[in-house]
Amino acid sequence: MASVTLEHVKKVYDNKVTAVHDFNLEIKDKEFVVFVGPSGCGKSTTLRMIAGLEDISGGTLKIGDRVVNDVEPKDRDIAMVFQNYALYPHITVYENMAFSLRLRHMSNEEVHKRVCQAAEILGITEYLGRKPKALSGGQRQRVAIGRAIVRDPAVFLMDEPLSNLDAKLRNQMRAEIILLRKRVDTTFIYVNHDQTEAMTLGDRIVIMKDGYIQQVGTPQEVFDTPVNLFVAGFIGSPQMNFLKAKLIKGADGYSVSLLGASIPLNRDQNEALAGKKIGSQDIILGVRPEHTTVLFGQNTNAIECTINVNEMMGSELHLHLTSQNQDRIIVRLPTVDLTAEQRANLNYGSKLYITFPAKVMHLFDPESEKNLIWG
Repeated sequence: MASVTLEHVKKVYDNKVTAVHDFNLEIKDKEFVVFVGPSGCGKSTTLRMIAGLEDISGGTLKIGDRVVNDVEPKDRDIAMVFQNYALYPHITVYENMAFSLRLRHMSNEEVHKRVCQAAEILGITEYLGRKPKALSGGQRQRVAIGRAIVRDPAVFLMDEPLSNLDAKLRNQMRAEIILLRKRVDTTFIYVNHDQTEAMTLGDRIVIMKDGYIQQVGTPQEVFDTPVNLFVAGFIGSPQMNFLKAKLIKGADGYSVSLLGASIPLNRDQNEALAGKKIGSQDIILGVRPEHTTVLFGQNTNAIECTINVNEMMGSELHLHLTSQNQDRIIVRLPTVDLTAEQRANLNYGSKLYITFPAKVMHLFDPESEKNLIWG
């Protein structure tokens, strides 16, 4: 088992393009960390540097207490699971899993023991005699994971291992990886672009954009306290609503003014803003769709909106609204407590009124894009 430490790590390619800038992170022993971000953000490049498949242009990489910048991949005590499985098609599942152990000149008895143990953990014992072409995508992915397990590595690296699977199988494999983590008690570093997957799997999430770390935190921390507009918009589905508004500093404290509504902020928000000596200014107000309160009649401090689209999702409705100044807003509305009359009034062109509790509002500076409270 081992920790992984990256100190001022960067990657610059021969064409002078910098893929990763000043990456600093300490991953604890037995921690499950997910690198997440849009395509081209540098997450896979960072993983490949940890694996030794990409040279490090600057900084220091440690696995445990050992600096491994110039250590060959085979000598780093890591195992990597790739997006495309990377199985040998001409040999059986058993031999695919045993291959790396035979290269170590391990005894046949030990090879057999490790392969059978890994196959049992992953539920693929019955497929050991088959070749990869006879397996489904999910079964092949289990074999690829099993091939990594048998090596008993200090660190598991996974590069978008579920991206080739359909939605149902992804959900199933995600649950199996959570169970696997409990059985194989080691350090996991997992890369993907799906924020839902990241929230489900990670002890901590590293959110990246354009080669820079934007925020590191637990799933709850990055959801509740996003430090900037990018993180706020990336984490959560549907994504956070962003509205132009004004922050007003008055004699009795701060409030947010939006389309005629004035929403006073709570004590914690007031203390945070006052501590940073923030005055009245234009802001971008962020509110998640699930945190929006829907009213079916006009109300003081409520914002009038028009329904454009009503998506029926089963247990909830996703309402796509337009405000009076053409802001687009998505609302998640549970269906369980809706009356028949209320349902009938949720059609295209119908008027609806919304408001937000102060505690769920996020205030962003339009220029720096930082969260004025948490940034």
